[in-house]
Amino acid sequence: MKTVLFIIVVLISGAFAGLIHGTVNLVLVEPYLDVAIGIENNSLFATGLEKDTPEFWAAYDGYRTWQKSGQILAGVILGTSIGSLFGIVFALSRGSIPGNHDVKKSLILAGIMWFTLYLLPFLKYPANPPTVGNEETLVLRVALYVSFIILSGVGALAFYKLSKRFKRSIAILGYAIFIAALFVVMPDNPDEITAPASLVNEFRFVSVLGVTSFWVSVGLILGLFWSRLEPHKETAQYT
Repeated sequence: MKTVLFIIVVLISGAFAGLIHGTVNLVLVEPYLDVAIGIENNSLFATGLEKDTPEFWAAYDGYRTWQKSGQILAGVILGTSIGSLFGIVFALSRGSIPGNHDVKKSLILAGIMWFTLYLLPFLKYPANPPTVGNEETLVLRVALYVSFIILSGVGALAFYKLSKRFKRSIAILGYAIFIAALFVVMPDNPDEITAPASLVNEFRFVSVLGVTSFWVSVGLILGLFWSRLEPHKETAQYT
């Protein structure tokens, strides 16, 4: 393994995928955040917790502008972090991933990680606009979501190991039963959804598009770089 080249490939792939993810979020997700926060602001005005004044809107506009301007940078940082994990997993499992080309192998692995680390946890704990939910339950909701991600990922790894000793179909069935048990055993989101159903459903849809854009991008970009630069090959030794 060419270590330096491997690190460069992994970091660049993650950063570019994160850039795409951040851009997609800025274009697709942010408008729904504006609507959700607008509903929350109207609720604050109605209850008297805030006053509808020019000063309030000046502070609000400044804060939202700052949030949006950092969206792409945050995507790059997050993409680099997750892309590093993806690159390490790809390097360790590349030989056992089906496919006759590194791009295909990388996309297959990205699809597996998207499914186990994102889609399954999302189906149990779907994303909500940031103003939906009680602040008192925030820690609990985050803990439940992260726990599901960890259990799903560890379960996928464990049944992948078992697939080497038993039939692959048996391992897949075992993982399916394990995930079904998680869905039953783990508690549901404790918060009642009070926002309009159309807003929540559309927000969830574009959130899936945003995260999916990352996994497709990182799989494609890393696969292309890997195929071109071949960091897994040892540097030739001359005497």
